[in-house]
Amino acid sequence: MKPREQVLEVWGGFACFSRPELKVERFSYPVITPSAARGIYDAIYCKPNKDPTKAEFRWQVTRIELLSHPSYIALRRNEVKEKAPSERTILQWASGQTQPEPIWADATKDFTGTADKGRTQRQTMALKDVHYRLHAEIRPWTGFEGRLPALEAQFRRRAANGKCIYQPYFGCREFPAYFELVERDTPQEAPVPLDMDIGLMLYDVFDLSRAGTSEDEPCISLFRPKVEKGVMNVPDYDSDDVLKGVRRQR
Repeated sequence: MKPREQVLEVWGGFACFSRPELKVERFSYPVITPSAARGIYDAIYCKPNKDPTKAEFRWQVTRIELLSHPSYIALRRNEVKEKAPSERTILQWASGQTQPEPIWADATKDFTGTADKGRTQRQTMALKDVHYRLHAEIRPWTGFEGRLPALEAQFRRRAANGKCIYQPYFGCREFPAYFELVERDTPQEAPVPLDMDIGLMLYDVFDLSRAGTSEDEPCISLFRPKVEKGVMNVPDYDSDDVLKGVRRQR
């Protein structure tokens, strides 16, 4: 059974799809990455499960259409130096198994004993007034192929009614993404007339060849996209056009 393409029109005031090679300052790609697009679909409809054998499907982004020209804006943002704890750690704090450890937003080295805590000001080259039309398919995992029509119908109901598990965002959580389901028979705005060779671009940060969990180690993949007449086609993750990293074992 072949998946049916699910189309979303998404827009927002700001976006930042950070280049992974820049560690300190954030500089956005000119176009939304497949990883960020997948995240928008996941925010509307996904079935996370701590047991990978019970995961039903994943999203495969197939095409990205630009409905506005890329436009940059320079921002200065306050960021905490520490990473957010894992879900497992937060649950341990909530259940009283371990003592909560605060993330210090304002603290000196004399107080914390280290320069790795507190906040820092960082430059961000973000995009403004972004507008895309995203195309993606539901790819069931082995054993759940027969559930495809039901999964697609449930996504369409949720997207049509504006429902989401959490607010979708464009790269950073403070840049919300607004969405609307595109019906197949409705007239669609033409993409902007833009041709661009982006070079190497982040494809995803997880191994999409297997059902994983939020506890999985990152597995970076890259590809070489081109925007032609405002359209960026996205190859399947299994394609040889996607340069895949090696997943680290715990």
